Amino acid sequence: MSLTYTIDKFETDGEDATKTLIGLKITDASGNIFIIDKKVTTGSNSDEQLVTAAQSAAQSEIDAWVVSRANIGKIWNPTDKKFE
Repeated sequence: MSLTYTIDKFETDGEDATKTLIGLKITDASGNIFIIDKKVTTGSNSDEQLVTAAQSAAQSEIDAWVVSRANIGKIWNPTDKKFE
């Protein structure tokens, strides 16, 4: 499944200035959207490293979202007990 990642937040965390709050908007090939925010330690990391860390921190939740959508939109044939 093809996913597009768009950064929809990138700011210093208001509660902890040593962290960056990064929001990711993930869109699948059907246009379904999943939005998730992660706080990552800023340190001397580049913007790309921070986004990579946020994606890594969110990956299990992104994977669960993808799995939860696996059968949505499929046609069920009750006679054959199969997806068409």
